[in-house]
Amino acid sequence: MKYRKLGKSDIEVSEIGLGCWTMGGLNWQNGVSIGWADVDENEVAEAINYAIDMGVNHFDNADVYGNGRAERMLARILGNRTNDFIIATKVGWFPGTAAHAYDPLHIRHQCEQSLKNLNRDYIDLYYFHHGNFGENNMYLDDAVEVMYRLKEEGKIRLIGQSAYSNEDFLRLVPKVKPDVLQSSANAIDDHYLAEGTPVRKLLEEEQMSFVAFSPLAQGLLLDKYKKENPPEFQSGDHRSRSDKFKAEYLAWLEPKLNKLKEKFGSSTEDLARVALQYLLHYKVVGSVIPGFRNLQQVKINLSAADKPLSDEEFEFVRKVFAGD
Repeated sequence: MKYRKLGKSDIEVSEIGLGCWTMGGLNWQNGVSIGWADVDENEVAEAINYAIDMGVNHFDNADVYGNGRAERMLARILGNRTNDFIIATKVGWFPGTAAHAYDPLHIRHQCEQSLKNLNRDYIDLYYFHHGNFGENNMYLDDAVEVMYRLKEEGKIRLIGQSAYSNEDFLRLVPKVKPDVLQSSANAIDDHYLAEGTPVRKLLEEEQMSFVAFSPLAQGLLLDKYKKENPPEFQSGDHRSRSDKFKAEYLAWLEPKLNKLKEKFGSSTEDLARVALQYLLHYKVVGSVIPGFRNLQQVKINLSAADKPLSDEEFEFVRKVFAGD
């Protein structure tokens, strides 16, 4: 397993980490499904222990993943090894009883709760989970202040900003001054990372790292789903409200996946290598964090480690999804 530094820090993370969202299971917020189908903790433990043996040292969590369930599950599995790894978590989607999840008192409370859940004295990388700091950014200044105070107190080591638009990143980075940016990125949509794009320029100018979630497009890049029989998901699983798992999108994706299979091979391992190493070809990417629910999925993801794409292979994949 290869490792990369996060931003200007000396903290190194495995190129392939583990995203812990699935560990939270089914969940809702204001009646909207925001979780995943439930997992078996024994299967998750088997997968995590295998990943550790293979060199994975980066786990990405959040307070809202099962409203603490994923953090506590990770702590149980790691046991007395919890300080041996780079653990990220986030604040922002779970408001508790606060008027807004970025109320500074709530941020401090959630940081303390995450520390307890994770059974740690500090969080390696603490993210603002999204870019909504209230009307007219009313919570932004105080939220940033408390985040830096937590860092001064030794409760967090690095500050991250997760967001879902160029506009949010461009607006927030000058204020937050994060070490790491996080968002969705994959071969289908890599607009944050492409040469000359606004966030890519920002990453380079500020010497930040990018951590990519959904690098497999939630399994779509592994050819798991077919247009003839699109999947159905239960309430509480966020995929139940996504058009990307419906027949029309799967029909659009199919010929593109066929091109990848013709060039790289048709096994799930072949497709995982293409998807994960495509992102790692970008030097600004610090780590990719595919989700998982069992040992087999982690084995597939880690089979991609240390198998980079050549420049020619990278360009082939880029053209498949750019429609060139």
